[in-house]
Amino acid sequence: MAISGDKALGLYLSVPFCRSKCTYCNFASGVFPASDHDRYVARLVEQLKDARRWAGGMSAVLPERVDTIYFGGGTPVLLSAAHLRTIFAAIRDGFDVDADAEITMEAAPGQISDAALEAMAAVGVNRVSLGVQSFVDREAQLSGRLHSREMVLEDLKRLRAAGIANLNVDLLAGLAEQTRDSWRESVAVLLESGVPHASVYMLEIDEESRLGRELIGGGARYGAGLVPNDDAIAAMYEEAVAELDAAGLRQYEISNFGLEGRASKHNLRYWQRRPYLGVGLDASSMLRDGDGMVLRTTTTSDLAEYMNEDCVPMETAWLGPVQQLEEAWFLGLRRNAGAAVAELRAEFGDEAVAPALLVAERLAADGLLAVEDGRVRLTSRGRLISNDVFAEFLGLAPVRELSNSNR
Repeated sequence: MAISGDKALGLYLSVPFCRSKCTYCNFASGVFPASDHDRYVARLVEQLKDARRWAGGMSAVLPERVDTIYFGGGTPVLLSAAHLRTIFAAIRDGFDVDADAEITMEAAPGQISDAALEAMAAVGVNRVSLGVQSFVDREAQLSGRLHSREMVLEDLKRLRAAGIANLNVDLLAGLAEQTRDSWRESVAVLLESGVPHASVYMLEIDEESRLGRELIGGGARYGAGLVPNDDAIAAMYEEAVAELDAAGLRQYEISNFGLEGRASKHNLRYWQRRPYLGVGLDASSMLRDGDGMVLRTTTTSDLAEYMNEDCVPMETAWLGPVQQLEEAWFLGLRRNAGAAVAELRAEFGDEAVAPALLVAERLAADGLLAVEDGRVRLTSRGRLISNDVFAEFLGLAPVRELSNSNR
């Protein structure tokens, strides 16, 4: 559901620094010298300070109130305490941050120093997402992770002792040497840890990742030949969905599960098409103007270019009703709640929505969607091939474009 005139904003801050590069990763992150941290943080602060002027120049509405903040990466906890204080000072100087705002920090297990943990608590971080991927040490090591199971469990204790109890753990189905038994072990340890939220992903090998390049080239360094096949990965995912649900971590999006009230408020913004501002390397934004248009931007993924240009290089696109309707379908379908037909009709009109409903009925007959109670949802089978389902909702009947759609 689009929320017109939304009075609150989400902030996403990209921190691309890592101590090691995971074999499957294709994000704009890497092992850069610590000497880059000062310049990067200075650039990040410049972008935050310039955000309102920039948005005004683009005719986009930038709400002053912020209710979610998300530090992604990379490994944001590698920044110093001083860097974190500097960034938060810039955020609070430019925006009105809600007293109960959800403030999330991604972290690599075993890399949260005592100083970083103290600084996180001091600046208001109240949610941490740990990139675990596997609780089986051998699998973690093969994928380029630097942690052990013991490190993860120790970090969870330290975070809770610091007053940060809203915790997420990522798991990845499809790692090299992973088996059904080792996957069950990881899921069991996650549940035993008592975290209120989990993210479970199925490995998608990108040709730009080290693992992807190895698969293409037939190498063996990163264990490409040891990756489970697609059927095995799908079976692992389905098994995790059932185990998490039985433990009370309800699936609310294809990859996300939480106890009651523990869904990620920031990530829900993306799927609900609510405004967010992204700053930093390869960060995306979604803002609206006053005439029904949506502005989507993505900053450069080149670190040197990001830090050296006078203005932040970025790609920009204004989306009219056609593109917005397509987004409304595939973002709505990501959530277990599905896409609400009445809301789509109210926003885009009956005529515009009708072709997609015919597609939905066809896919429902194939067992990929469920159409009931005024909503269209992915079935468990549909979630396994969700990208193929989403593609069916692209390029349908045109919607009348607004007069300023050329921006």
